[in-house]
Amino acid sequence: MSTIGTIDRPATHDPMKQVPTMTPPVSETPAPDTSGAPESRQNRNREMQLIQEALARAHMHDRLHEAESERKAVRLAAARRMQRRAERASLRARRALAMAVMQ
Repeated sequence: MSTIGTIDRPATHDPMKQVPTMTPPVSETPAPDTSGAPESRQNRNREMQLIQEALARAHMHDRLHEAESERKAVRLAAARRMQRRAERASLRARRALAMAVMQ
């Protein structure tokens, strides 16, 4: 199975050999003629797409990290509740044993 590269990691670095990543939208207005556009402008458009991808990736990374820390906090709170419950049960058992021995 051959894998085509993404915008972030193209299969080849030669722009002439790359597969176009997006199809142009179908509209009634004619598309602007970019045949005379400087190469730097076209690269800038590609860089803008890369920026959006990088921002989305960073946002997802932050959200995953936030969710993981939230899960850790919930587990820690549950563990502390269970520990307090176990300590209370232990004290009740000790008191019951002491009462049984005293009688």
